[in-house]
Amino acid sequence: MKKNQPIGVFDSGLGGLTVLKALMELLPQENTVYFGDSGRAPYGSKSPETVVKYSLQNVRFLLEQHVKMIVIACNTASSRAYDAIRAMTGVPVVEVIGPGAAQAAAATRNGRIGVIGTRSTVESQVYPRTIREQADSVRICQQACPLFVSLAEEGWWDQPVTREIARIYLKPLLDSHIDTLVLGCTHYPLLSRDIISVTGPDVRLVHAGQAVASVVRQQLASLALLNDGSRDGEHQYFTSDSVDQFRTLGSAFLQQPIEQACRIDIEQY
Repeated sequence: MKKNQPIGVFDSGLGGLTVLKALMELLPQENTVYFGDSGRAPYGSKSPETVVKYSLQNVRFLLEQHVKMIVIACNTASSRAYDAIRAMTGVPVVEVIGPGAAQAAAATRNGRIGVIGTRSTVESQVYPRTIREQADSVRICQQACPLFVSLAEEGWWDQPVTREIARIYLKPLLDSHIDTLVLGCTHYPLLSRDIISVTGPDVRLVHAGQAVASVVRQQLASLALLNDGSRDGEHQYFTSDSVDQFRTLGSAFLQQPIEQACRIDIEQY
């Protein structure tokens, strides 16, 4: 592998752009290829077998782009397909759950951590299991928030209806007196204002973007694969759905313009 080969990043839709943004900020010289599978989103309501199938198709597409690393910027895919992806590819693979769990364990003050995610992520029990590897005495409360992905993909951020849905979802966690809340889906950081309006400022929100970027840098450095070029990296974007919607909402997710994106038929992979 060569240092200037891109990092491949995939998600069920646009949420993984929050991870890509952190990567671009920490590693500005790295080239990237992003695939958002919006045409088949959300993954959180799909069976584990379907999530694995979709994830492997996504990875096959990224490998065709000659990536030097795969970043699974999707909690559902990380919880269901990480082992299958590692088994089928010869490049390093980074998932989002481990870094987020470590952050949460370090952040809590009273030992009560809330986790919100898709139904699939919550049912997998991967966050409680991974957090307890870092801090075995913590109390963990989970809540599936299936509507959050659709609200984020529609751009309904900082909206009254989103805040009301957040209030309903988060009540059981707040009744458990959590002081730390893991945003266990990469779409959820876009709803941070709505979530904070319900939790208040004393509950710390944890999302894994920056922690994932640090893990990527460490792994690339250990493999002597950090791009040491003098120019900013080039970034390619692909989607399985509307290019116009991807560019419009994706630019808001990234907080910078996405000038060009391509639609692909992911089913062929």
